[in-house]
Amino acid sequence: MRLNRFLAEAGLASRRSSEDIILEGRVAINGHPVTDLATEVDAELDHVTVDGKRVHLKQKNIYILLHKPLNYVTTVKDEKGRDSVVDLIKISERIFPVGRLDYDTTGLLLLTNDGELSFRLTHPKFGVEKTYVAVLNKRITEKELAILRKGVRLFDGTTSPCKAKKLAKEAVEITIHEGKNKQVKRMFRKLGFKVRQLYRTRYGPLLLGKLKYGQWRNLKPQEVDALKKIVGLGS
Repeated sequence: MRLNRFLAEAGLASRRSSEDIILEGRVAINGHPVTDLATEVDAELDHVTVDGKRVHLKQKNIYILLHKPLNYVTTVKDEKGRDSVVDLIKISERIFPVGRLDYDTTGLLLLTNDGELSFRLTHPKFGVEKTYVAVLNKRITEKELAILRKGVRLFDGTTSPCKAKKLAKEAVEITIHEGKNKQVKRMFRKLGFKVRQLYRTRYGPLLLGKLKYGQWRNLKPQEVDALKKIVGLGS
């Protein structure tokens, strides 16, 4: 890219002001002073300094909503060689999943390179709500739903109160704000149910919408702002 654009994207100055900095002889590439405004720079390979101080490009934060299909792991790499959700996102930037969805669970998954936001979204302190639809092996009663809502005693502690409602046939919509391992499946198992299918429809303010399995989209600016707001990063 052009040197003035590089300096602007690094947050040093506007493109026009960056041209003045170049013309003043304050910029060097790989140790050599540069005053030609047409100079090109490789952001990954070249060592750019202004007034003797190294200049780096600011990381462009990426926020992606994916409809996770079955049989994909939500890790960047898998020691068993299984397909990763990252392989579905054909972009050059490095991103990672926010939290996890089980190998056999589908639905809304957020991926980003924003480490601070990811940390907060998955921290128990902020209690970000996640909504799932669970298809069970049999119908659930109102009495059993009431038990579910109050909290279920598991080996690693009793779950916090949650929201749960019966949908058509054996389907139940459940909203939790914790992140225990395989929590939803274990809650139903404790009550004598087997979860045949599980998919996530909401994560905080984000909705899955009409994305098909394996499809993804970039978050809208207002969606990013909404995510940041619920974890104390909003302006």
